[in-house]
Amino acid sequence: MNRHRILLLSLCCALSATEPNDATRRWWSHVAALAHDNMEGRDTGSEGYRRAARYVVTQFERAGLKPAGESGYYQTVPLHVVRFLAGRSEIALVRAEGVTQLQWLRQVTISARAGLPETLEAALVFAGDGPADDESLKGKILVLLGGVRRAAPVAAAAGTLTIDATGGPEPPRWPVAYAVQMTLAETPSRPPNAQVALRLNPAFAEDLFQGSGHTYAEVRKLADEGQPLPRFALPAILRAKLQFESVDLASDNIVAALPGADPALGNEYIVVSAHLDGYGFGEPWNGDRIYNGAFDDAAYVATLIDFAEKLHDSGRKLKRSLLFCVVTGEEKGLLGSKYFTAHPTVAKERMVANINLDQLRPIFPLKLLTTLALEESTLGDTVKQVAAPMGIRIQPDPEPERNLLRRSDHFSFMQIGVPAVGFVFGYEKGSPDEAVYRRWYAQRYHSPADDLEQPWDPPAAARFNDFFGRLVEALANAPDRPHWKPGSQYAH
Repeated sequence: MNRHRILLLSLCCALSATEPNDATRRWWSHVAALAHDNMEGRDTGSEGYRRAARYVVTQFERAGLKPAGESGYYQTVPLHVVRFLAGRSEIALVRAEGVTQLQWLRQVTISARAGLPETLEAALVFAGDGPADDESLKGKILVLLGGVRRAAPVAAAAGTLTIDATGGPEPPRWPVAYAVQMTLAETPSRPPNAQVALRLNPAFAEDLFQGSGHTYAEVRKLADEGQPLPRFALPAILRAKLQFESVDLASDNIVAALPGADPALGNEYIVVSAHLDGYGFGEPWNGDRIYNGAFDDAAYVATLIDFAEKLHDSGRKLKRSLLFCVVTGEEKGLLGSKYFTAHPTVAKERMVANINLDQLRPIFPLKLLTTLALEESTLGDTVKQVAAPMGIRIQPDPEPERNLLRRSDHFSFMQIGVPAVGFVFGYEKGSPDEAVYRRWYAQRYHSPADDLEQPWDPPAAARFNDFFGRLVEALANAPDRPHWKPGSQYAH
């Protein structure tokens, strides 16, 4: 077989691997609509987000779901935003031999927040392992190694510059999309903190150590080996001009209900949730500025729509009611779900379980499903019962250090005492599936590459959507509501 035929065959195989099958074609049409470029990445509070929200509401209406928000299907979430204006800000390293300008969002970024100074000029010190209360650190920028917790920031320091670690299951993302802090408007304001927190792209770290007698490779190797880290001055001044804008905006949660058929159980709700927001426009990757968020999380908003459509088409009646919560601001700190659980549109005592869809990537066959909060409540038992006849193995989180439990919207429901679970496509350690998973996080997570052109596994997507539907129906029709297990810290 000649080279051209091999290339053609490879292309055909790639296309067929991403072609939706009968079980996923309608679902994929919703993914394609929500992750289309015309939705502009669905950034919280943006016009693209509002277009996506209108699309979701239209689909819920067609599927016969009832409005359950505060204004029809909508619940408005008031927000406050502090945005760093990279294009109007400057940063440089000043040395005896000259000035080196740094690029915002590509070489360095900043944690945006109120109260930061408009100008900054301070000497740099590699913090090492010395005493945290060393008076010589006053007014300095402390250079820290990401992933190393031995050096504590100093209150008297001017700020910190953390060099990102390069390893781990979620490698640091450069270029950074943008620098913004978003909070609920009702969150009490804190006293301004003038200490600046900067992050440095490790690809440029060696230049930082120039002339110090040390290298970045040297100190990173010491840290990786658990050896003591030296403290030393870096012969440079960090000089910056910083500009921020503060604005108030609003973004909507979408809340819809499917009433249950049982006179008693119909007063209880199974909450199914996913987040609609993405990252919007950001720093370009290969000329692409739109962070489409196809699998984070358009695909699983689509699963909620598809599930509602299937129930409508089948005419099946469930005993308990379903509450569909499509929330905003997840990428900014679970803001939509925090607001909803603080201002629920149905009494929290009537919300008996939450099944949250996020952190799912249908990019290899579904044989193993990680279930977050698996052992916290009897929800985990139902998950296992539904999965077993489907040949899906269930496991607890094998990487608790990633803190996935607290990083998506199920956690907001758990905080008010509602049993909840979330899911991650699982894999055997060292398997080809793990390699695919790691590569996705390294190359696509929170980037423009999470788009509609990426490879995915239609049977895996269909299999999960089938599992999700069976799980929700099992919970909705069960005689007893889920409950926390003895000893769970989330039991109220």
